[in-house]
Amino acid sequence: MQNNPIDEDAAPKAYARAQVKEVMTFQKFIEHIASHGGHNRGQVKGVLSDMCNCLVEQLLEGKKVMLDELGSFWLTLNSEGAEEMKTFTENNIIGVNILFIPGKDFENLLGRAEFNQVASRLAQNALLKAEKSGATTVDLAAIKGGNSSDSGNSSTDSGSSGNSGGSNDDGNNPL
Repeated sequence: MQNNPIDEDAAPKAYARAQVKEVMTFQKFIEHIASHGGHNRGQVKGVLSDMCNCLVEQLLEGKKVMLDELGSFWLTLNSEGAEEMKTFTENNIIGVNILFIPGKDFENLLGRAEFNQVASRLAQNALLKAEKSGATTVDLAAIKGGNSSDSGNSSTDSGSSGNSGGSNDDGNNPL
């Protein structure tokens, strides 16, 4: 359950949270790509590494780079304002951001995704701890309240979650 950040007086509601089930390293991603295309890992790694280097180079030259199905990349700047144009210098620039707009391969992810309801990370960790110690129950109310007691109620959680996406591992909400 989460509070509405816009309406603090509204009753909490259940929301879906994407939960990362695995972090795929660059090396594993290379191996995955190589297994699909008949290329060896060295070739894939070389091309991806060169692509990253070239992408940064082109962005810093002020270009918008369009990578077809992958999407488009370009830079934006964060800066502190100056009272007059003549007093604005590069020292006013405090950040460089890369913007990315997904391409066709990233369209309709909602229609392609599968969603499974799972317990929050906090509940999963408590259940695993209980199993390892031989306990048969877990008190989720105590755990979510910050008490580390591992006895009491059933070890289920009513939160909803997707099975992909970013991580928000605060332990209090389904991810």
